[in-house]
Amino acid sequence: MARGERLTTTVSTKGQVILPKAIRRLRRWDAGTRLVVEDREDGVLLKPAPLFAPTQIDDVFGCLAYSGKAKTIEEMDAAVADEARRRARD
Repeated sequence: MARGERLTTTVSTKGQVILPKAIRRLRRWDAGTRLVVEDREDGVLLKPAPLFAPTQIDDVFGCLAYSGKAKTIEEMDAAVADEARRRARD
């Protein structure tokens, strides 16, 4: 499908619209893909719905509470390296 090529579709009696296969394939919108519909002055915009609800840092800060002495950067780096080596062995 060439960029800017115009494709057409029809609204059914149930209000359904079938997106042309070329668009679905290009966007990788398989059956079941959730789309956000935005009404714009010049038309309607469809875009993939976010996989997760938007959050703010205050919503999630501290959700994995840790009690104990704070780890140093070196200790964290060592733990990450140890886990990487363990996964490489498996």
